Amino acid sequence: MLLNAALAVLGATAVAAVPSLEIRGSQFVNPKTGKAFQIAGMAYQPGGSSGYDPSHGRDPLSDGKVCMRDAALMQSLGVNTIRVYNLDPNLNHDECASIFNAAGMYMLLDVNSPLAGESLTNVNPWESYYMEYLNRTFAVVEAFKNYPNTLAFFSGNEVIYTEENAETVPPYMRAVTRDLKNYIKNNSPRKIPVGYSAADVRVVLEDSWNYFQCHIDTEQNDESRADLFALNSYSWCGDATFQSSGYVDLVNMFKTTSVPVFFSEFGCNTPSPRIFTEIGSIYGPDMTGTFAGGVVYEYTQEKNNYGLADINADNTINLRADFHTLQKQYAGVDFTSVQGVTASGNKGVIPKCSKTLIKQAKFNKNFTLPAVPPKTQPLINNGIKPAPVGKIIPISSWDVTYQVKDADGKVINNLKVVPVKDDAFNMPGSNAAVSGDVSGSSNSTSSGNNENAAGRLAPLGVASSAIAIPMAIMAAFMAGAQLI
Repeated sequence: MLLNAALAVLGATAVAAVPSLEIRGSQFVNPKTGKAFQIAGMAYQPGGSSGYDPSHGRDPLSDGKVCMRDAALMQSLGVNTIRVYNLDPNLNHDECASIFNAAGMYMLLDVNSPLAGESLTNVNPWESYYMEYLNRTFAVVEAFKNYPNTLAFFSGNEVIYTEENAETVPPYMRAVTRDLKNYIKNNSPRKIPVGYSAADVRVVLEDSWNYFQCHIDTEQNDESRADLFALNSYSWCGDATFQSSGYVDLVNMFKTTSVPVFFSEFGCNTPSPRIFTEIGSIYGPDMTGTFAGGVVYEYTQEKNNYGLADINADNTINLRADFHTLQKQYAGVDFTSVQGVTASGNKGVIPKCSKTLIKQAKFNKNFTLPAVPPKTQPLINNGIKPAPVGKIIPISSWDVTYQVKDADGKVINNLKVVPVKDDAFNMPGSNAAVSGDVSGSSNSTSSGNNENAAGRLAPLGVASSAIAIPMAIMAAFMAGAQLI
C-alpha cells in the first residue's frame, strides 16, 4: 500500500497491458486481432537455482530494479516472452510483472521448484503427489493469474526422460495438469493454459506428446489433456541445417499436433561462440506452420555456460558477444510478417487416448489417472486460503539504475524500458538502446567434444548432435528430485 501511494505521489503512469492470448487448436492467438503468435522467448533465472531462495525472500521476479535492467536489455534484443522456472508465491511480483508487461513480454511460468515437496518426482511419483504439493502449485497460479501477460503454466519440466520413468510418471503428470486446469477453471478470471515441458529425448518424446495431447473418451470435460506441449532441445549446434540438426524430424513428428508445440529451451553452446543460425528456420517457412516459436537458453551466464550476460555481485551487468549475435539473427527475421499471419482456425484432430497411440513398449499406456489426493478437492473447488494476489501497478520511472557494459567494455548510457502501445507486444527494433556491431571474440568457452560447458550429454544412445540434458538435472533426477 505504501509503495502504491508513493508511486502515485511521484506521478506514476498506468501500465498498458499486452493482449492476453488464447489457444485455438495448435496456435496461440491474439483474440483482438485474430493473428497467430510466435514466441521469441528467453529463459530467465538469474543466479540459477540460487536465484530462488524462499529463506531470503528472493526469486527472479521479486526485485523491480533488476527486472527493469533485464527487461530493457531483453526488449532491445527482441524478446517477447520470458520463461521463469522457480517462483515463490509468497513474494510480491507486481512490480516485475508490470515492468515485463509494459515491455511487451509474456511470462511462461513453471509451478514447481527444486526444493523438497515442491515438485513431482520421477522416482515413485505417487509419493510426491499429495495435497501440500498441489497447494503450492495452486499458490503459484493465484500469485500470477491476474497478470495479463501470464501466458501459460508448466505443470512439469523434463520429468519423463528415460524409458524407465516413462513407465510410472505419465499418469501422475497428467493428473497434476488436470488439477491445475480445474483449479484455474474454478478460481481464475480467465482461462490460462497449462502444459508440459519435455526433454528432447527422442525415444520418449513422441509418446509423451501423444500421451498428453490425447482426449480420454470417458471424460466429458477432459481437463487432464495438456493445452500445449513444449520441448527443451539442443540438437542444432553450430552451423547445422534444418536437416542435419534433426529439426526436420521434429516438424514431421509434430505436423499433426492438436496443441501448440514450441521450444521451451533451445540454443546449443558448442561450438563457441554461438551463432544461433536456427533462428532463421524456427521463424521461417520450415517451421512456423508447425512450431509456435521458442525460448533461448539462457539470459544470464551461470555455471553451465549458456548465458548472454554476466551479472556482477553489485547487480551491474556485462553483455557477452553472443547477445549481439542473437540480436542480429532476430533482426534478420521479418517479424512483422511472422506475427501478422491470420490464425488458421484449424482446431486440429484431437486423438483419442488409446494404447495404439504409444509406440515404445515401456511407455505407460494407462489412461486411468490417480484420484485427486485427500483434502485437495475443496481447494480446487473453493480456492486456497489465504491466497496471494497479484496486480498490474503503475511504474514511476522506466530508467535502468544499474550500470550495464557492452561486450566491448563500454558503458551503455540512457538505458530504459520503452513501454509498448496498449494491446501490443515487443518486436525487434522497439528499443534501440543496445545495438550495433561489437567486434572481438566471444567471452564464452567450450570444453570439448563429448561434453560441453554445461555438462549436457546425449542420453539413451541418442547422438550428441541431436539431444542433450544438463548433468545437474540428470543427477537430481537420479536422486528423485525435479529441477529446472
